[in-house]
Amino acid sequence: MILQLREIFQIEGMRLPVAYQIAPEELTDVRGYTFDAPVTVSGFFQNRAGIVTLEYTVACALHVVCDRCLEELTREYTYDFSHTVVQSLQSEGDAYDTYLVAEHDCIDMNETAISDLLLMLPTKMLCREDCQGLCDVCGCNLNTDTCDCNV
Repeated sequence: MILQLREIFQIEGMRLPVAYQIAPEELTDVRGYTFDAPVTVSGFFQNRAGIVTLEYTVACALHVVCDRCLEELTREYTYDFSHTVVQSLQSEGDAYDTYLVAEHDCIDMNETAISDLLLMLPTKMLCREDCQGLCDVCGCNLNTDTCDCNV
């Protein structure tokens, strides 16, 4: 979803709500993750005293496989994000990770939301914190079975 922000940069006090969903079919190029439902994006852009900010929430349901026991499960994640939005960077010293740049007064909200989401997702997916994993010898799931292997 491409948003045109020219008006919000010009009008102090303006608030632009954002609420939509990204269909799982649009997320097929996101490698390593399977989305079980649409990704929900909701929040707002706001111009306060000439400074434009974006505050929003991303919620998703991922179909994952536990990295220890290989059980399949669906896990829901919700994260809040906040960005200062600028029309351009003033100097080379300004960092792209500090500001969200609205080139030509536009923001690709899908790209922003998915990038923020992927940076927040855990690197190790577990079915639960105390997952026992699989037996190194016989391969049984130690969360549900016991074995006589001497490991």
